Amino acid sequence: MNHSTTLRCRRGLRSLLAALCTGLCALVAVQTAAAAVLLPYVETACDGPASAAPSRATTDAGPLVGMTDTAAYFPLLRGRRVAVLANHTSVALRSELGDAAHASAATSAATSAATSAATSVATPAASSRQLAMTPAGEGWVHLVDLLHECGFDLRAIFSPEHGFRGEADAGAHVQSSVDARTGVPIRSLYDGRTQRPSDEAMRSFDVLVVDLQDVGLRFYTYYITMLRMMEACADYGIPVVVLDRPNPNGRHIDGPVLDMKYRSGVGALPLPVLHGLTMGEIARMAVGEGWTPPCSLEVVPCRRYTHATPYRLPVAPSPNLRTQRAVYLYASLCLFEGTVVSLGRGTDCPFECYGHPDLAGDFSFTPRPTAGAAHPPLEGRLCHGRDLRKLSEEEAAGVGFSLGWLLEACHGLELGERFFTPMFEKLVGVGYLRPLILEGATEEQMRARWHDDLLRYRTMRLGYLLYPDGPASEL
Repeated sequence: MNHSTTLRCRRGLRSLLAALCTGLCALVAVQTAAAAVLLPYVETACDGPASAAPSRATTDAGPLVGMTDTAAYFPLLRGRRVAVLANHTSVALRSELGDAAHASAATSAATSAATSAATSVATPAASSRQLAMTPAGEGWVHLVDLLHECGFDLRAIFSPEHGFRGEADAGAHVQSSVDARTGVPIRSLYDGRTQRPSDEAMRSFDVLVVDLQDVGLRFYTYYITMLRMMEACADYGIPVVVLDRPNPNGRHIDGPVLDMKYRSGVGALPLPVLHGLTMGEIARMAVGEGWTPPCSLEVVPCRRYTHATPYRLPVAPSPNLRTQRAVYLYASLCLFEGTVVSLGRGTDCPFECYGHPDLAGDFSFTPRPTAGAAHPPLEGRLCHGRDLRKLSEEEAAGVGFSLGWLLEACHGLELGERFFTPMFEKLVGVGYLRPLILEGATEEQMRARWHDDLLRYRTMRLGYLLYPDGPASEL
């Protein structure tokens, strides 16, 4: 073969290779585009730690809950028998799971709707809309469904107070059952028999995932259930993974620190009424301070969050906290649970009003049996008092912990000791407040009593924070 012939062959071969490469690239591009259109988003989330970055479509939204960081916790669950401590609040937007950068024309409408929903739950509004027990709009997924879809070996669902669906009354017994969608057994920790799993239940799993929405108060019971499960896991050498969520009252730290002689089912740790911690931070503090036995603990933090970041709940955390305003007022109004005064259970505005048949006031209501309040205090009696729905959300968020309404009602009824029930000390956490109130002390005088305890707590708290307090912190 002469030189010119060899040169022509080489040129022809290069042209053929170039054409093949062009065709192959085009085929790959077509296949990639088709895959982007055909594959549902959860496929990417289930594939594991492709990326923990949020979707570009959601970077201007509010905080990302720990559940969305699948890259952080999926590897901890692979090949293990998994149990979860969860309820109706254990939800997230699919568009925020892992890396959503592959969103295509086939999913753009759903992503747009989900992004709108994410914005609506992250920005405080002037009025306080009703919070549903399931998130409004499309694009939401429950942790149990996500793990089931992704092929994890899910062995048990442990449910806290109010049950897995969040519909039971406060303190009501909830029987164990089976999740209809996944077939996974639901083991109630509020069945009236025990608040700790049986040995058989503990031997059925290798890792526990905790995902519950707390509201930042010592007497809100979800963190207590978490601590009991942590203790059980410590006994069996089972690791605990906490998927963290924001504290909607996170910028407030106030109230008496629990005297442990008043430890109860509504107060388990020496925390102030408003503790300024997330569930993950409480878990870290409990282990670090030796309040629970040491256990293998992994916290998957929220992203785009500080304790000063406003956070609107996507669902009602429990049956009687139905609005964001109620969540803010809960710290002050829950003290009425330890008195003869109704705080609105059995009405359409629990924790947004208070009253008593013999109290003066410009607002009246009659408690009736309702969902989440089968037999409310003062049932069927006409009560008079205050309607706090007149407060805007911003005003309610600024209240924090106040004794003002309690003092007003106590002095207005003039019942003396009969104003209180034994529950009062369990809620307020100390024994000195009742006599001070009856002696006519001012709120400022009472605050002076817990001032030093609160300072010591604030210092201890700093060692367990996962998030900065932010420029709006009151510290």
